[in-house]
Amino acid sequence: MTATPYRPQGNRHHVVVIGAGLGGIKAVQKLKNENVDVTLIDRTNHHLFQPLLYQVATGILSTGEVAPSTRQILRGQDNASFFQGDVTDINLESRTVSAEFEGATRVFEYDSLVVAAGAGQSYFGNDHFAKFAPGMKTLDDALELRSRFLGAFEKAAMTDDAEERKRLLTFVIVGAGPTGVELAGQVAELAKRTLDNEFTTINPAEATIYLLDGAPQVLPPFGKRLGKKAQRVLEKAGVDVRLNAMVTNVDEDAVTYKDMKTEEETTLVAETKIWSAGVSASPLGKMVADQAGVEVDRAGRVSVNADLTVGEYTNVYVIGDMINLNKLPGVAQVAMQGGTHVGKLIAAKLDEESTANEREPFDYFDKGSMAIVSRFNAVVKMGKKVELSGFIGWAAWLFIHVLYLVTNRNRFITLLNWGLNVVSADRGNLAFTRNQRHARNAIED
Repeated sequence: MTATPYRPQGNRHHVVVIGAGLGGIKAVQKLKNENVDVTLIDRTNHHLFQPLLYQVATGILSTGEVAPSTRQILRGQDNASFFQGDVTDINLESRTVSAEFEGATRVFEYDSLVVAAGAGQSYFGNDHFAKFAPGMKTLDDALELRSRFLGAFEKAAMTDDAEERKRLLTFVIVGAGPTGVELAGQVAELAKRTLDNEFTTINPAEATIYLLDGAPQVLPPFGKRLGKKAQRVLEKAGVDVRLNAMVTNVDEDAVTYKDMKTEEETTLVAETKIWSAGVSASPLGKMVADQAGVEVDRAGRVSVNADLTVGEYTNVYVIGDMINLNKLPGVAQVAMQGGTHVGKLIAAKLDEESTANEREPFDYFDKGSMAIVSRFNAVVKMGKKVELSGFIGWAAWLFIHVLYLVTNRNRFITLLNWGLNVVSADRGNLAFTRNQRHARNAIED
């Protein structure tokens, strides 16, 4: 453990940013040309673009396309440093942050703090479901799911038992939000297009894919019209969509759900279960909230001031999936715009000649919600009036997501992979290992 708290030489204003996600990276980049030193801390060594994580899980993209090295992203920013470590403590009074990596601990002293630690999967109090139904929030999650998806087909090819084969080729996805819809569509394409004619003892197209949600429609934030369109596309692709279906149990062999209308319970026997039904903010949010004397909601999101500061601490900001403000959704745009906003406010406070409002409220501009349903088909909602679907929606989805990738290299290779996926059924990232499937539970055990 380092005895003296870390502070860059020169004694300039020191900004510590926790989290190298979309919000954290935007905050750091916004301060690139300012008279400050920035220290970014993250538990991983990469910047993860979560909206494309499902494409890693289904073999379209490699990990490098959605998770470039954080150090490489910041290499051209002279006033920024990066440290990999799990943040174990935040002390608002002493203005310090403690982080640990592989047994080594370091304390960082800050003048301004930006907490952008994101959110994890929520099982709504049923954390034991996680053992059998992983979520999809990290690279480890995506690689585990890839191993589960492809491993199920490989195991099915090894058995002559019809019932066992049916169980192995049954996939249950819980949660019909954007992640669940995108996953369901890609698993269907994987089974019916990518793996076609690759097995001699099974027909992958016979796979059964269920999409469950307790809500009465698919993609609730998109409105009924687009939700119904997305559901029709999924059902045409062979996905069995079951709504008003509240999951009551997940175990090694099955998923049980209750029909919200009839109260009847149904059990689906399945080898592969995926959970995409809820999120929970990083526990660092509660750590900050408790010290600042503010509330957190049921999902662990922090009640922040209009300018994204916390309580009376005008030098502490919380952004992205961690905030509870004006019913803002936990989407990429909120994080990105929040990071840019906070960077602007910190710069304004340090510039003696600036006339900018140092406590300017965060004004979120909703650029729309979008979800890809299948190849050549996506749904897009922009404001209250603009709704796109089908090929036009798909093209808009591609354009926006490429635009939001951090590096030109990632944009180029991602576009190349998408182009190859259009003209060929083959996918270039279908390798998986046993470690990827079993490591998470082994480590937890």
